[in-house]
Amino acid sequence: MKWILLAALGLGVSCAAAQAEDDPGHAARVYCMATGGVVETRVPTYGTNGNSPLTLAYPRAFCAWTKADGSSIHVLLTTLITKKPTLAALAYYAKVPFNGSTCQGSPGSCYCSQLGGTDLFGGINASGGGWVLVRNSSDVLDACMFPDMSSIDSYGLFYHSAGIIRGKNLEGVLRFKNPY
Repeated sequence: MKWILLAALGLGVSCAAAQAEDDPGHAARVYCMATGGVVETRVPTYGTNGNSPLTLAYPRAFCAWTKADGSSIHVLLTTLITKKPTLAALAYYAKVPFNGSTCQGSPGSCYCSQLGGTDLFGGINASGGGWVLVRNSSDVLDACMFPDMSSIDSYGLFYHSAGIIRGKNLEGVLRFKNPY
């Protein structure tokens, strides 16, 4: 996380400046589709590994890109559309190597935690949780959420750190350009 904070301080970012409004609006949706993405509404849900998941408040819109090989990457629309730096965009561009931590979870989730974000619902436990696609309750996204409320797909972020592009290379898509 230290590298992200240093990068953010070097770029003159404040938490207030990095945050975007909850509804990014029509322009963000159009931009997502113009880049080959699909807008998906996802609902935060706890207990996705059980029979009675709990749907939480505040659904969010993500832009999703899927390649022919089935791999995909998702970015919160507010993260995609802003021209200002966000912790999620900085994490994507920085490609910090995975430290191989002894974290008790998926590698994408562990990598997200390594960078100072989280994709955990209720801590490390067997209940599970994530961002559920409104029209398909079995489609659960692990989205790395950072303290500035920016978000990117945990696995897309993890694979990108190793030079593997899932869905689409976001270097030419994120409106905030690579500062490195």
